[in-house]
Amino acid sequence: MELRVERNSDVDSWKEVVLIYNSALKQISVKLEILNDEFQHVHRYNPIEHIKSRIKTSESIVKKLKRYGYESTIENMVKYVNDIAGIRVICSFTSDIYEIAEMIRGQSDIRVIAVKDYIVKPKPSGYRSYHMLVTVPVYLSDRIVDTKVEIQIRTVAMDFWASLEHKIHYKFEGNAPDYIKEELIECARMSSELDERMLSLNKEVHSIGEKKRA
Repeated sequence: MELRVERNSDVDSWKEVVLIYNSALKQISVKLEILNDEFQHVHRYNPIEHIKSRIKTSESIVKKLKRYGYESTIENMVKYVNDIAGIRVICSFTSDIYEIAEMIRGQSDIRVIAVKDYIVKPKPSGYRSYHMLVTVPVYLSDRIVDTKVEIQIRTVAMDFWASLEHKIHYKFEGNAPDYIKEELIECARMSSELDERMLSLNKEVHSIGEKKRA
């Protein structure tokens, strides 16, 4: 069950909606921190470098609704905008991404609604990341609200590229010159190659360590 907001319902103000989304972000952040700590305890390794979270601004949500052709109401915000609450998980290696995704799927109170793997199939711009749309129950004093959260899992290299691409997108209002777009695509290719080489190097280091212990 998704978070439902209707006129004259209990959840009838934007501030309360933000409270609910913030609560959902806190829950998932704590879950990820616990899983990371457990991974360190069992495997002596932390797959998660750091976690970022944010609530989309009302201005950004209104712009998105306009693009979708919907009226700017709280009900439509909650129903049609899936990334109001977003959490970004940054890790070292591409293998960590899928490990973290499996750990999230294994949580009994998190329901995965949709997955978009932009690592296997990058966007034309070169963007790579792993997206999960999930719901998590937020326990209020008088009810339980299943709340949507978008989780983005990416490597440090992917995050660096995405950050630069985001700045360029806003600098040129989504209409950057072709030569800049082409350079970004080339940088994405180099970033992907770096991820592959770093993963291969990490595997080699682990292999040497295991041979020494044998």
